[in-house]
Amino acid sequence: SQGLGCFSGFLVSMLVAYLVMKRKIVKVMSGYQVLRNVLQFLATTDLSVTGITLAKDTDTCLPALADFHHAFEVVFVDPSGLVNLCADMTASKYHQVQFEAKHSMEILDDRMVDGFQALLMTSKPMLRTFDHVFHLKHVSKLQSACKKMQLLNELMDRGGNYVAAALPFIVSLLTRGLARRALLVAHSLPQTPEWPIDVEPPKHKDIGSLMFGLLFVPEFAASTLVKGPQADHPEATDFRTFWGEKSELRRFQDGSICEAVVWEASTICQKRLIPEQIVKHLLKLHADIPESCICYTGALLESVIKNGKKALGTGEEDMVNVVCSYDDLSRKLWNLEGLPLTVTAVQGIHPALRYTDVFPPIPMKPIYSFHKQIKSRHLLLPSEEKPCPAYITPLKIICHMEGSGQWPQDKEAIKHIKAAFHLQLAELLQQQHQFICRPAVTHTDVYKDGYVFRLQVAYHREPLILKEVVTPEGMLKYQDTEESQRLELETSHQPYLTSSLHGLHQQHPVFGSTCRLAKRWISAQLLSDSISEECVDLLVASLFLHPAPFTPPSSPQVGFLRFLNLLATFDWRNNPLIINLNAGLTDADCTEIKNKFVAARSRLPVMFIATPKDRWNSVWTQERPSAQILQRLLVLASESVRALEEQLMNPLSSQDVKIVFRPPLDHYDVLIHLNSNQIPRHLESVDSPVKSFSRGVVKNSAGVRILFPVVDYDPAQCYLQDLREMCYRSWSDQVALMPERLNGDEGSMAFRQRMLKFQDRSNGKGGLFWELEAFNDLALFFYDKHGGDVIAVLWKPSSFQPQPFKVSNMKGRTVTTLNNELVCVPNIEAILEDFEVLGEGLVKSVEARTEKWTI
Repeated sequence: SQGLGCFSGFLVSMLVAYLVMKRKIVKVMSGYQVLRNVLQFLATTDLSVTGITLAKDTDTCLPALADFHHAFEVVFVDPSGLVNLCADMTASKYHQVQFEAKHSMEILDDRMVDGFQALLMTSKPMLRTFDHVFHLKHVSKLQSACKKMQLLNELMDRGGNYVAAALPFIVSLLTRGLARRALLVAHSLPQTPEWPIDVEPPKHKDIGSLMFGLLFVPEFAASTLVKGPQADHPEATDFRTFWGEKSELRRFQDGSICEAVVWEASTICQKRLIPEQIVKHLLKLHADIPESCICYTGALLESVIKNGKKALGTGEEDMVNVVCSYDDLSRKLWNLEGLPLTVTAVQGIHPALRYTDVFPPIPMKPIYSFHKQIKSRHLLLPSEEKPCPAYITPLKIICHMEGSGQWPQDKEAIKHIKAAFHLQLAELLQQQHQFICRPAVTHTDVYKDGYVFRLQVAYHREPLILKEVVTPEGMLKYQDTEESQRLELETSHQPYLTSSLHGLHQQHPVFGSTCRLAKRWISAQLLSDSISEECVDLLVASLFLHPAPFTPPSSPQVGFLRFLNLLATFDWRNNPLIINLNAGLTDADCTEIKNKFVAARSRLPVMFIATPKDRWNSVWTQERPSAQILQRLLVLASESVRALEEQLMNPLSSQDVKIVFRPPLDHYDVLIHLNSNQIPRHLESVDSPVKSFSRGVVKNSAGVRILFPVVDYDPAQCYLQDLREMCYRSWSDQVALMPERLNGDEGSMAFRQRMLKFQDRSNGKGGLFWELEAFNDLALFFYDKHGGDVIAVLWKPSSFQPQPFKVSNMKGRTVTTLNNELVCVPNIEAILEDFEVLGEGLVKSVEARTEKWTI
């Protein structure tokens, strides 16, 4: 609405006057009806083809509309019949207005959307509106463009303003080059700065950079081929002239020989940047604008989801390979022979199976020399002398068995039957398909194609049986228990969510990468343990299912910017976020959800997300985030949007977009620094490490008879879990936890030796002989699971309140005197020492920021 050639408020007023004159707006209409009529007129009338005039007299001396069209791109004549009100407007800018008018009509007609909020209260900056944005850094280059394109007459008409003269032709050139790929090609408006009357006026080059926005058609945006006319057609010469040396003759499958342009791109990430190749090629060829003058910011953020410096792509191909391997395993499970009950459903629940895993698993084969071998059990263990082995994530799959009267009705008996199924699944998969399997009580791990799939048997009535409670009077009643809710989440809600989001990714190919950027940002802010992955996936899904006032994103970067803006601006206190997966909610359903939300707000989670399968409970946000974490997320999101848009709007800056992925550590009280050789996912860190380590695996899926690799082993996460839970009810209980973690008896013995070190301490500082959740009572722990080398600790304010001297208050505390009374206060010196001793071999140092806490 501001700048040279803008669609200003004055033009809108004149347009309303024109519609009144034509009796399309009458006095009895409401404001809403006037708005709809104006939008309808703009959406259906192209003023660059059919101009309009406010002149009432048909004076033959006045110029005709055809004369105005010959001189101007957009025509709207004033009442005198002599002045074109849209003289400076480009056809591109009017087409942008027209596109927005059409889109606004669709939003107003959608009863699921709050049209007033979306259209009149939500700003649409170019960075969040368009899928790709690029800057012309030095507009002075448009002088040579005018010469190259022979725009002398236009330059004279514009009084020497080479920016205004060249801009329509530049946009027209790009529109033709991006014909099938781009729905809209728009440009920013040159701003004329003010200047004192006693100095020289600013020159045309002083307007700064020009920004262009591209809105893509998702189906064709990443196409590597531009097919032209057949070689013997007259249009072939024009095609060759337009594309220059890039045009070549190609023979197609139908036998035709046509002119064609093929763009080089091997990965999905590179294919998304084909428009950049087109823009730079055409501007260089036809306007003499070198590549160095173009700052293309379409995919700057995607570097943070590349695994290592040498990675060409961002992992989409790896995700497809995982899904293909899962599909093959699923078919084999369906057709497995010898099971007493048939498999009724196989449903994956791992994020990689819905394309949203931040760093998708890659096929890996262990190197035996980096591990301890337990050949009797066909297992490998981490070697103390070597760096921590690469992290291998288990891909969890729920395997539903058919119902039968033979299933027991006792919950413990059901667990035993499921354990027997896990053993039999492993045996049959080994016999019939030669897979390497490792059964356990709760699951069976299957090594296939270099991946580890974790099969978990499910029985559809088990959640209901777990809800059974016998009252003191002997009555049987059903109520939710923690165990039943967890099982229902795993066997019902997660499979539904995974299949729904898998389908959403098929409709919107950048959904997965947008989720990955969002989750990488949350993890980089050390908050990945404070909000569930499923919650983040749903937040991103809302941007694609309910994008108003925007269109669904067609690039991960714009999707990520909108995600940050959603977090920062959504009114979580007063509104539920309703996500209509699979169009399973009607308008009446949404109204009912909103009404019930308002009535029960005080009892609901701070972040409430409703879906067709989960309308009233918001299962993904029941436990997290807390109100404090949500507030922290809002502040970080708001600052990240501001910082990121500043970087992307300034083409002359360094454009270090990773700045929003580097967490501020100033407000934490203690920093626990970790040894990088014991961090298995170190290469996933935001800033690629200078030094890397061999992790004892090769990227290879070949080989059938191998020892089972170390699965789901991340020392930093194990250490973090110990810090948070610290449940030392008995030494034997704690030692019993470790075989699951380290895959074998030697692991438990190693952990037992570590525990004995604590028993030998006799310095009287309290040590680790606290009953339950010692550190969790005193502090919060934050960590970036994707290669972070720092665990940040925040003391809980309530922990530093002096407590009365009681035995129950002595967990991690020491006795001191306050006002002649014995009180207990945190024993910080002992706690910090315990941090270091507990993480021996993993912890490099503990940095206490003593100025941040006092006792």
